[in-house]
Amino acid sequence: MRRSKLPWGASMTLVAKVLLVLCVITIGTKALENGHEQVVGYGYEVAYVEVDRSGSLTALLHLIRNSSVYGPDVQFLGLTASFEEDDRLRIQITDANTPRWEIPQSILPRPSPAPHPQPPTTTMTKTTTTVTTPNTDFIFTLHHTTPFSFTITRKSTNDTLFDTTSTPLIFKQQYLQFSSSLPAHQAHLYGLGEHTKPTFQLAHNQTLTIWNADIAAFNTDLNLYGSHPFYMDVRSGPVKGTTHGVLLLNSNGMDIEYTGDQITYKVIGGIIDLYIFSGPTPVAVMDQYTKLIGRPTPMPYWAFGFHQCRWGYHNVTEVESVVARYAAANIPLEVMWTDIDYMDAFKDFTLDPVNFPLDKMQQFVSKLHNNGQRYVPIVDPGISTNKTYDTFIRGIQSDVFIKRNGEPYLGSVWPGPVYYPDFLNPAAQTFWLDEIKRFRELLPFDGIWIDMNEASNFITSNPLPGSTLDNPPYKINDSGSHRPIISKTIPPTAMHYGNITDYNVHNLYGFLEAQATHYALLNVTKERPFVLSRSTFVGSGKYTAHWTGDNAATWNDLAYSIPSILNSGLFGMPMIGADICGFAGDTTEELCRRWIQLGAFYPFSRDHSEKGSIYQELYQWESVASAGKIVLGLRYRLLPYFYTLMYEAQMNGVPIARPLFFTFPEDIQTYGISSQFLLGNGVMVSPVLKPGAVSVDAYFAQGNWFDLFNYTRSVTAATGSTVTLSAPADHINVHIHEGNIVAMQGEAMTTQAARNTPFHLLVVMSNCKASTGQVYLDDGVDPVMGGPDGRWSLVKFSAELASGNVTIQSNVTNGGFAMNQRWVVDKITILGLTKGVQINRYTVHQGRRTTKGDMSRIRSSYDDDRKFVVTEISSLRLAIGQEFRIELQLNQGAMKHKHPITCS
Repeated sequence: MRRSKLPWGASMTLVAKVLLVLCVITIGTKALENGHEQVVGYGYEVAYVEVDRSGSLTALLHLIRNSSVYGPDVQFLGLTASFEEDDRLRIQITDANTPRWEIPQSILPRPSPAPHPQPPTTTMTKTTTTVTTPNTDFIFTLHHTTPFSFTITRKSTNDTLFDTTSTPLIFKQQYLQFSSSLPAHQAHLYGLGEHTKPTFQLAHNQTLTIWNADIAAFNTDLNLYGSHPFYMDVRSGPVKGTTHGVLLLNSNGMDIEYTGDQITYKVIGGIIDLYIFSGPTPVAVMDQYTKLIGRPTPMPYWAFGFHQCRWGYHNVTEVESVVARYAAANIPLEVMWTDIDYMDAFKDFTLDPVNFPLDKMQQFVSKLHNNGQRYVPIVDPGISTNKTYDTFIRGIQSDVFIKRNGEPYLGSVWPGPVYYPDFLNPAAQTFWLDEIKRFRELLPFDGIWIDMNEASNFITSNPLPGSTLDNPPYKINDSGSHRPIISKTIPPTAMHYGNITDYNVHNLYGFLEAQATHYALLNVTKERPFVLSRSTFVGSGKYTAHWTGDNAATWNDLAYSIPSILNSGLFGMPMIGADICGFAGDTTEELCRRWIQLGAFYPFSRDHSEKGSIYQELYQWESVASAGKIVLGLRYRLLPYFYTLMYEAQMNGVPIARPLFFTFPEDIQTYGISSQFLLGNGVMVSPVLKPGAVSVDAYFAQGNWFDLFNYTRSVTAATGSTVTLSAPADHINVHIHEGNIVAMQGEAMTTQAARNTPFHLLVVMSNCKASTGQVYLDDGVDPVMGGPDGRWSLVKFSAELASGNVTIQSNVTNGGFAMNQRWVVDKITILGLTKGVQINRYTVHQGRRTTKGDMSRIRSSYDDDRKFVVTEISSLRLAIGQEFRIELQLNQGAMKHKHPITCS
């Protein structure tokens, strides 16, 4: 375990000479304690400061005055500010003399700071020390005031990004507090989860509690399953769209108070470890953030198919019937899941011998695999203490469980009394791998769903006498009621391997289980792991997918799913979905129909319901089945696009599902949108979120947008504007923006079958810029995307209108893989050519061949408003793994037709 103790240039002689108590100061931060307002702390002063050749600033801080509220103050603090990268600034503040808990590299590996070839620029006065480096956009300023503070500004805009001058720093054994002022009307904040919120943009005047808990996601504004103290700040001025990110890397519980003009952190342990990411765009911030915490793990191709689950399937025969009824209804189904029903008395790695016997389950999974389908079971962390249970016996023999008072801690979950594996213990990681291996040798499942890993506990243990860990002096707003943090979880006084208290690693438990499960599956299958975890932490996306948890079958929950999914993307977990049709309670036909219309475009698309609720498989209602076939048909045509977005997420951290401002950061109207989202750069989903609605008000950023269900329908926005769209019961609006090229394939019942269909290239022209797109291709299960073995292909497309000609071409990397698969582009559809444009002739160049195009293969038609021409070229049979160029000569009058909008 790594503990923080920073080296100081100041000698302890200097420390000893610093007066511990100065003149009485009246300023301080106040809080209500026992019904009375009391000063919590007075802050610190700078005793010593130096800057080294790399630009790293080191300061010694001493306490101004003691306060006993929330415990004694730490007398001396060390502060370092270091430019780890040109676009990443790190500020650490910790006890100068006594090591404290901080997240070690062994748990969350982070890249080493980059060397700076040029010396920093340092300015020191009596009141400030200012540091910057030549290639960074940051300026760090330490203010030698009473109390001290620091600010971070952006060189290029002179905008202040972080400013602690408004309130003093408080640093106690179990309570840290600091604040940053914000320009309330220019700063637009997103993130700080996990919570269910009605809006994606954080509303002013709220407290966001971070403490992992088994609290159902249908509860708004409460701390849920994950801890992500990261926010993105998109500024509407002084330069529109300029974006930065802020991470407090701390695994302890906290409240974050956000008033609009200030953000205040109140943390019950650890250190202050701040990372600031300069952006200056949302996409750049995600690249910088995930470079630090870990790039999202690639998902197998099959994971982008449609999934079905229910808590409450009675037996394997019923599960088999569900698969059969999807097939009979001609609705795609890729993965069948089982909840805890399949287990023997809810014990992990077992099968109910009566309802889910091994032989029948083996036959069931074999049939799925023969159909090109997959199977995923649930696993909970609590291990039953049944003394005849083999997994328990092996766990005891290997001594892998979390302890309290020297004995394995006894909790209670679904199987009754349980012990919890200590995933910090290397022996527990080996134990977990072995149990997964043993179970998969019996039943060849394709992924693992890990639940209840906050960790959930059906009992609340008594606090240990004499310890403040189970009931710390400051009570975070756990569950919205300031309940003790010992409630319904592993007690904070429980001990992990390395003498680490659960108090410090509670929020890491799900992260550590996901990490162990990921590596176990990789070891056992030698393929790309699929793990779905409910509990998460900073960096969980490196190991697992996520879903929003136990939502409810309500219209509000349908709407809330969009902010939740967008937040997960910000947290570096792009493979995210919500339980389609709602988990808790009875759904309705209309709600389920609207939910599958939206859920078909979640990155992770799964129908899931709770025991005792009505059955809600898509075939249960004719209208839902019909809508499901339509939207899943488009999803399966877009599978190459979804998979390419996964590749982009793995390469640079950008989410699959994105807020509109990721593509249009200068359009401030996009900042407050919570009812629409983008897939990638330019596919926009605008769902119906209210009962009885047959239209939807959708915001369109500037440009031409085309309906992906009907290319002859389009929307033109000269400037960003809200448009009322028709949305009858069987329709969701999905549009693609000009300037994009998307590679699609055919509809099918499984992803495997869809991959065997020809490619269709959708080219959306723009007079303002070249159109671009790409498709990433591999076998769908290789553990590494884009690895050095070259078993993959990347094809980049571009299209441009110039001098009366349209040129569409590809650029291929590692084309051999795609060539071996014999994948071809059979059809190209061109959208966005304006009225009056006709193709006189076309030429196809591929390899050494140049072919005059057959004009009989071209079909053109006007769109509904007769503004655009829809052109389709069929029967091309172009090998996608070989570069090609298609030149289309347009009629002489083509360039006379004006573009419907003015390029900005």
